[in-house]
Amino acid sequence: MTRHFLNLADAGGDAMAAMLGDAIDRKAARVGFPKGRADNDVPLAGHTLGMIFEKNSTRTRASFEMAIKQLGGDSMFMASGQMQLGRGESIADTARVLSRYVDAIMIRTDDHAKIEELAKHASVPVINGLTDLSHPCQIVADLLTLIEHGHALPGLEIAWLGDGNNVLNSLVEAAGLMKFNIRIGVPQGYDSDAGFIEVARANGANITVTRDAAEAAAGADVVVTDTWVSMGQDHAHNKIAAMMPYQVDERLMALAKPTATFLHCLPAHRGEEATDAVLDGPQSVIWDEAENRLHAQKSILLWCFGLL
Repeated sequence: MTRHFLNLADAGGDAMAAMLGDAIDRKAARVGFPKGRADNDVPLAGHTLGMIFEKNSTRTRASFEMAIKQLGGDSMFMASGQMQLGRGESIADTARVLSRYVDAIMIRTDDHAKIEELAKHASVPVINGLTDLSHPCQIVADLLTLIEHGHALPGLEIAWLGDGNNVLNSLVEAAGLMKFNIRIGVPQGYDSDAGFIEVARANGANITVTRDAAEAAAGADVVVTDTWVSMGQDHAHNKIAAMMPYQVDERLMALAKPTATFLHCLPAHRGEEATDAVLDGPQSVIWDEAENRLHAQKSILLWCFGLL
């Protein structure tokens, strides 16, 4: 059966734990390697990853290209506007054709229904590189980063400040799978998807929503935020005004535990969702987090190919 990675639940908690363990081991085994050198076991030698981008990307493109390269395979970059997909060819037909050329497909797009349609008709694994609904690859990297910085996931108290977006949806999903808790501080009208919260709570996670940023941050082990205005969103001025009380500054960060870690999946709009003092401060691990997109992607690919 083809293994798709559209959301974290497609893998489940045990598989996520296996991915995180593999990523830690592979990262350690590469110390001192040039970036372009393949892993010693080249587990995906001869495999090609097709990458479809309907949204611009820095970290997703670079990390997936290097991930498949370090695993011994190749990648094929495809901008949707330069494909027949951009001229009206159906997603179903695109899936059928690409399945004859590549061994897996990663897509970065807007409507989550598109990736579901792609997976329905593809005979190779399909990976969610980002949709408006969720961003599971980012969360695997985030959890890897937290583990590296000494956090045990079960029982962890995470504070989310800002927009109830796709990254938060996947973080909430992970909370139910990996047994940690989230206090969500978001303004009225910008809540995360209620379905993800319901499932996470049913799986035992304590997910609370507050309009008070200080209440969300108080005593947290981890403080997380993200850009407030995603690509293609309108009404940016009104949204930014609503979000300003949730900006992570030194005062808000000081309400978390002294040992708390700060995460931001980037790109950052400095002076909006977080200040320079926090982004560049001693509790910030955002550059490790960005690097870990590469190591997480490798383990996700191996899981999709049934090698984890």
